[in-house]
Amino acid sequence: MVEKLKERNAREGFFEEDAFTAVCRNLRPELAAVGTVAKLTGWRKSELRSRQWRHVDFAAGWLRLEPEETKNREGRMFPLIPEPRAALEGQRARVEALQKATGQVIQWVFCRDDGAPVGDFKKAWTTARRKAGVPGRLFHDFRRTAVRNLIRAGIPETVAMKLTGHRTRAVFQRYAIVEEGMLREAGERLARVAYRPSSKDKAESGKVVALPR
Repeated sequence: MVEKLKERNAREGFFEEDAFTAVCRNLRPELAAVGTVAKLTGWRKSELRSRQWRHVDFAAGWLRLEPEETKNREGRMFPLIPEPRAALEGQRARVEALQKATGQVIQWVFCRDDGAPVGDFKKAWTTARRKAGVPGRLFHDFRRTAVRNLIRAGIPETVAMKLTGHRTRAVFQRYAIVEEGMLREAGERLARVAYRPSSKDKAESGKVVALPR
């Protein structure tokens, strides 16, 4: 009997800032804005594409998903920290300019120049990542990146799961990628606390010890 090798279902893909910036340079403004918000929130592409302005509360500082819109049927809110807020404010200014130019009311946060919501943009994404020199990066890698960043920031796992919309801990941990840099940092932290010489050790280290004849 031939034993089958176990498959690794969790892809180890995530975005570093330089790769993210390079991809965004090759995307239309509304698509770059989608990527920016996805990188921070970890929300799915379909969840972001369907955002309307009624889901954005600049005054209170929240981006919302209604319960009936999510995969796990639970509502979700993400605080508008500076980076996603800036991306959404940029989109708001763009939409207001489009409304003025076309005379229409645009309800979509991420819309095309004709006011319609952005589509799946697979072709645009493939072209952008190729030009950026990261052809293997998937849009879904933003979900992994968001989880990793939340862990780096020291956010409690239960809170992070609420923000990204992961219902089970097992699925969340599939995305909790720990790369070499984080492991090295952990080792350095351990080294700082693993051995702290006592006052006695420090005193004895300065003594002259006679060697046996």
